[in-house]
Amino acid sequence: MNELRLSPSRVNDFQNCPQLYKYRAIDKLAEKPSLDAHRGTLVHTVLHDLFDSPPAKRTLETAIELLPSRWVTQLHESPELQGLITSEKEWLDRAGSLLETYFHLEKPETFEATHREIHLECDLTEKLYLHGYVDRLDVAPTGEVRIIDYKTGKAPKPGWEEKALFQLRVYALLYWKREGVLPKLLQLIYLGDGKLVKNSPTQKDLDATESTLISIAEQIWSATDKDDWKPKPSRLCDWCSFKDICPAHQ
Repeated sequence: MNELRLSPSRVNDFQNCPQLYKYRAIDKLAEKPSLDAHRGTLVHTVLHDLFDSPPAKRTLETAIELLPSRWVTQLHESPELQGLITSEKEWLDRAGSLLETYFHLEKPETFEATHREIHLECDLTEKLYLHGYVDRLDVAPTGEVRIIDYKTGKAPKPGWEEKALFQLRVYALLYWKREGVLPKLLQLIYLGDGKLVKNSPTQKDLDATESTLISIAEQIWSATDKDDWKPKPSRLCDWCSFKDICPAHQ
């Protein structure tokens, strides 16, 4: 039984479709560029760099000013995007609209972002390594911790919030394991529709998250030993890069 590396993204892949997990985590197949994902990267980069400015300059105007240079850097790193975008103005305007929504939800001039893109990791068991990158982690002067994740899509429909919060509970578990501090607030910021999903985790929540992760790891080990990766056809298949080769669609 080899060591397994898990992140919230890979856990989500396996839960959505074990075959997708295999294509990404084991076969490491290349995927088609996703404009939505790249737009998210651009907006995340601007929000990250915004906190390099002094509080009084953390404005929408500053964020919009950052867009062109960050976009040039992203194009340099992913030149294939150049041929996919028909109107650079529309592309940047859409990113700017998402940034405008952010400023309706938070006032970045009123607080400091203690950590941005912080990497959290731990060995959950001898054979299970868990890690993840947190968009933002704020530590208040009084010690309370909040974990923030930006989403450029829309908030989940009522009843689906728990699934969305699982990612942040994994981050909370990692931080708790490392620092011995239980985060006070988990918050998902949905820039697609300007909604927030919040949760105050308990130790019981994080214990349950740890148990779920260990259970998923055991399922992955079992699938690996049997080489049995059952696809789960769903509406998500329409956005999957591997639909053409997936046995569920042959």
